Amino acid sequence: MRISLISLAASLVAPALALSASRCTPETFTPYLTSNASLVYAVPYSPNDTFVGPMSNYSGLPEYCAVYVNISSSSSSSYEFGLWLPTTTWNKRYIAYGNGGFTGQIAFDDMAPGLFYGFATVSTNTGHNSTVHEAGDAQWALNAPEVRTDWGWRALHGSVAMGKILTEAFYSEDIKYSYYSGCSTGGRQGLKSLQMFPEDFDGVLAGACAWWTSHMQNWDLKVATYNLPNNASHHITEELMDVLGAEVLRQCDAVDGLKDNIITNGYACDFRPETLLCDSPTANTSTCFNADQIDTVKKIYGGWIDVNQTFVFPSIAYGAESQLAQMIMTDDDEQDSPSGIAYPRDFIYNDPDWPWQNLDLETIQLSDKLDPGNATADDFDLRPFMKRGGKLIHYHGFADGEIPTSSSIYFYNQVLKTLKPLGVDLDQFYRFYLIPGMEHCLDSVHDAPWYIASANQPSGLTATNTWSVPGFKDRKHDALMALMSWVENGTSPTELIATKFVDDNPTLGVQAQRPLCPYPQEAKYTGGDWNTTSAFTCTKT
Repeated sequence: MRISLISLAASLVAPALALSASRCTPETFTPYLTSNASLVYAVPYSPNDTFVGPMSNYSGLPEYCAVYVNISSSSSSSYEFGLWLPTTTWNKRYIAYGNGGFTGQIAFDDMAPGLFYGFATVSTNTGHNSTVHEAGDAQWALNAPEVRTDWGWRALHGSVAMGKILTEAFYSEDIKYSYYSGCSTGGRQGLKSLQMFPEDFDGVLAGACAWWTSHMQNWDLKVATYNLPNNASHHITEELMDVLGAEVLRQCDAVDGLKDNIITNGYACDFRPETLLCDSPTANTSTCFNADQIDTVKKIYGGWIDVNQTFVFPSIAYGAESQLAQMIMTDDDEQDSPSGIAYPRDFIYNDPDWPWQNLDLETIQLSDKLDPGNATADDFDLRPFMKRGGKLIHYHGFADGEIPTSSSIYFYNQVLKTLKPLGVDLDQFYRFYLIPGMEHCLDSVHDAPWYIASANQPSGLTATNTWSVPGFKDRKHDALMALMSWVENGTSPTELIATKFVDDNPTLGVQAQRPLCPYPQEAKYTGGDWNTTSAFTCTKT
């Protein structure tokens, strides 16, 4: 009887993995810990067991060993990480998942899908414990420089390094490939890692990167101040933001040549907010804007240019109004603490009573000088990562109202300006994708296809234990698989395909799919059903 090589390999691997399940004990890991590390637990889990997390519970996962470690990073700081090791399906690969905002929480929501791929998965709490509901809260950073450093880079790098040691000890085998996936702060972590520690990962999947920490975090506050105080004539209400969004869609939808409720490029639209001006003193002010409110609109979309035409931060894209409303709306009793105040208050000035009215160019200059935690990922010379064979896939949603899409475009162009004069072709190691209609990291407006199986995204679907792209588990539809194929087989990604499931529920089927083109290409409509990939082709803009 002929036995295929694949079957033979599986028969050789299975006994080792079965043995590893019995090794899920503290005694297996403790000898490999450094003197500043302590094991909190090592517990085996079967598919029938439930892992109780800080925000969610997880069951029905492939059999795995759950490990939790605490590492003292200084006399005044420490960080933790979780490590999940599959005991029946390890694919010889290792993946780290990033975090969001200022939240101190291990990304169990991403680690769970990672197990289905067969990865050994790791994630850190970044040096403090909080919840997703506190993503904009950074009081933990007040007068805590070492904790900021953990958040900035040290917790991820240290967790990844120790996690690799424990993984190889558990399996008594070397890790074959190491990957990273993260969005928002997680995107920044990925870029920072490949800049500071190019050997940490073979491939990085980074989305909506909050990379320009010293500027972007202050921009969060700046854009909120445009709409304060709430009783001013220039204040835009949440109701009017809906009116603005509808008018943006009306003016910008067909700019790409297709009227389909999806704005392909929010920066290609010559939007005229004056069309929203009230036409009489008695007009319904809940459906039209006064002149001062029009000025606020222009400020919001104008980017941050300060004194002497100093460029501080790029602009939000037209089409991001849904999430943008959350950024600029402040309750009457919270005007002393508008959105975005945490970074200058808690990181820069170390003053819990710092008034937002003091935000100015000097705040930016001080932020650049201090760069608390060394968090900013602005080393655009990526040659060390490239030369060791590393691959980077970077993406950003065009309807992102939390981090301007143009900040990622700016990053790409800065890398291009740095490396092209040196004879480096970015396409050999760096691909960048813009996703029309996608909001911050996941979800979309007007049912635009957004799902590419990247970090945070499985939790945005209604079906439990979703991993990869149901029905399309391949490198065209799954950005992580595209990265793996590029790293391991040299198959560089061209177009990716974004998917929108009916009601974001994979069990209900696919509602629409669209190709995503590597920047600076753009998907152009060529005819046919616009909910299918065949209706578009990638062309240079």
